[in-house]
Amino acid sequence: MQSINYLNNEYQPSKIICVGRNYAEHIKELNNQNPEELVLFLKPNSSVSREVKLPEGRCRYEGEISFLMKNGKISGVGFGIDLTLVDVQNRLKEKGLPWEKAKAFNGSAVFSDFVEVEEVNNLSLKLYLNDKLCQDGGIELMIYKPADIIDEVKKHFSIEDYDIIMSGTPSGVGFLENRDIIRGEIFAGKDLLIAEKWQIK
Repeated sequence: MQSINYLNNEYQPSKIICVGRNYAEHIKELNNQNPEELVLFLKPNSSVSREVKLPEGRCRYEGEISFLMKNGKISGVGFGIDLTLVDVQNRLKEKGLPWEKAKAFNGSAVFSDFVEVEEVNNLSLKLYLNDKLCQDGGIELMIYKPADIIDEVKKHFSIEDYDIIMSGTPSGVGFLENRDIIRGEIFAGKDLLIAEKWQIK
């Protein structure tokens, strides 16, 4: 089982619950339709990684504020990278098929360490690719806020302790190449909570 680090302890999430199309500008940049309801999909434990390893095919990064759950509530926050095999996803979407091959492959959910958090409504993220700021957004831009997401998730899935909710990505997504360097940051207001760097392998 793959694990994440939270307060210097190792935990194994049973699953990753992902929110799609939760930022209006991101929906526009991918020419997607605005959802009529919250879009949810799952990644298995085998998708969890602390390294960014490029799969075969065009791979898109999507930085996300990621919540660690305990007792049905948000306990921690980390920076997550949702990796997507774009050509595979487009082919599956055209045929009306599920996205798992494009979204839930091994290593497709990359996480920083997680830290404790109590107030979540002032959180935001920044993602830098090779020192260029590419993504900058936070809770205030979300279509569905964290409380809305959790309420909807609980209607459909059990939330086990240390499961992770990836809350969607702001605009500015792009493609990765070998040797690229990603830096992810999470802020509470103006205070930096998390900063982590990955070199693409």
